Amino acid sequence: MESVNVAIIYYSATGNVHALAHAAAEGAAKAGATVRVRRVAETAPDQAVAANPAWARYREDHADVTEAGLDDLDWADAVLLGTPTRFGNPAAQIRAFIDTTGPLWAQGKLAGKVYSAFTVSSTLHGGQESTILALSNTFYHWGGIIVPPGYTDPIQFQVGNPYGVSHVTGGPGQQTAPSQETLQAARYQAQRVTETAAALKKGRALQ
Repeated sequence: MESVNVAIIYYSATGNVHALAHAAAEGAAKAGATVRVRRVAETAPDQAVAANPAWARYREDHADVTEAGLDDLDWADAVLLGTPTRFGNPAAQIRAFIDTTGPLWAQGKLAGKVYSAFTVSSTLHGGQESTILALSNTFYHWGGIIVPPGYTDPIQFQVGNPYGVSHVTGGPGQQTAPSQETLQAARYQAQRVTETAAALKKGRALQ
């Protein structure tokens, strides 16, 4: 397979999106990609983080994860973005990162890449699909090629979201981690993204 660079860029407050991102990294690597896993910078005030023990613990435990930069987008042939749902939209932290990409966009360096997205919400039907669609709006402006998982693998009929992998945590006090089926769906989504990017790269080399 054609060599492919895959960047998995995410924001996670308490670790659920983090888990999906790392499962996606496994799927991309298994499909033959060179993978970078990057978290976007935390922009919430310290007092807000400290008020939620799970949030504060996650930030402390994963402070050493490399922060995403524009060079990661430039390097990548394919990009997966992961975010919690915030009132049906991506988290402000991932939006803040997206808002720094103007220089790459102006140079046409975001066009023609493969893009996909995944998300987590507290409640069932808690804005998961609208969050992924909101990220797709960004991909349209970048000139990206959007690759959703669809119903292209049996695992998708178990987890049920053709837009992108999603997980329901259950809300404060009853948080549940992503199931093995959901993690497998994240691996599959990244595998499909990688294979599509490889096919595009191979085809372009033949032009």
